[in-house]
Amino acid sequence: MLTRIRHLRIAQVAPLYESVPPRFYGGTERVVSYLTEELVRRGHEVTLFASGDSTAHASALESTCPQALRAAGKASCGASLHLPTLSRVFEMAERFDVIHSHLDYWAFPFARLVATPTVSTLHGRLDIEELFDVYRYYSRSPVVSISNAQRAPLPELNWIGTVYHGLPREQLRFSPGPGKYLAFLGRISPEKRPDLAIEVSRRAGLPLKIAAKVDDADREYFEAVIRPLLQSKDVEFVGEINEREKNDFLGNALALLFPVDWPEPFGLVMIEALACGTPVIARPCGSVPEVLRDGITGFMAASVEDLAEAVGRISTISRQECRREFETRFTAGAMAANYERVYERLIEGRRGRNERASARGETGAAGRAAGNEARRWRPRTQTA
Repeated sequence: MLTRIRHLRIAQVAPLYESVPPRFYGGTERVVSYLTEELVRRGHEVTLFASGDSTAHASALESTCPQALRAAGKASCGASLHLPTLSRVFEMAERFDVIHSHLDYWAFPFARLVATPTVSTLHGRLDIEELFDVYRYYSRSPVVSISNAQRAPLPELNWIGTVYHGLPREQLRFSPGPGKYLAFLGRISPEKRPDLAIEVSRRAGLPLKIAAKVDDADREYFEAVIRPLLQSKDVEFVGEINEREKNDFLGNALALLFPVDWPEPFGLVMIEALACGTPVIARPCGSVPEVLRDGITGFMAASVEDLAEAVGRISTISRQECRREFETRFTAGAMAANYERVYERLIEGRRGRNERASARGETGAAGRAAGNEARRWRPRTQTA
């Protein structure tokens, strides 16, 4: 039986591309912010490793990077700039009961060098064959998926849980009255298919508002494919919006269009829409069938014709039910509770291994670490 951890010392390791929380777009950094603040609210001591301009209410902020990389114009060389942060985290490993990395595979080799349990949440797509050998080499490293569908390319990894993203319950207000436009929110890129959103809105005979950022990597796609489609008076390109502006943008929409064409790992914007009471019309790619309930919180369809037809039936979706689904499944409290269970499993597993090693009388560095680790955990637990 698992023991219950009353208070944990947790390291949260965020990407440096955006501040935590980000001023505008930044899904992973936003989730790390929500998780950090909820864990602190629940009585844990959370040290956040993030860019120096981060403002999340952590117990402490540690930074090797004074400004978020995108704001500093350094995003193109961002991967290597995470190495000092990782060194700092693992040099301080003995101060923590658990280290939680949000940097994909970058923490794997560091975690092998310390006794502190380490888990990595994988936030991105995993169907990139060039990286398969990396993940498989470190296949014993504990990892968390953000949807069950995300695991499909690499089912052999050491998956210890799936934790859906969550938002603070009161961050976005419920909007009971539907608006008269369709919304697209997120990032302009080929896999997000804003071109399909434009086509669906035109077939449905409704205006579309697009609030999205354009990364440098997607600038050519935006100029060649999307900008020519923005000439219509029924399509309004709002640009990138901040968190405060999301409530009106999503809450005043008839529906959110989410016509993705890739194995979406989660799709934070879907639960942001549900929090506002706004139903979602999406293609059933990746996590979408896990997040949405077809006919209850929106509609799923593969073709443009069927997506447009779904817009005509959107009035059959209860906006109150959309908000209820958010409150039941996708709050920051639910997310933090699920991660607490992950942390407890990791600590219990490490404690058991250490105690078995001590009983065997192992010597050397591994044995000393095992003995020290077993002694370190005991005062911090109570029986559930």
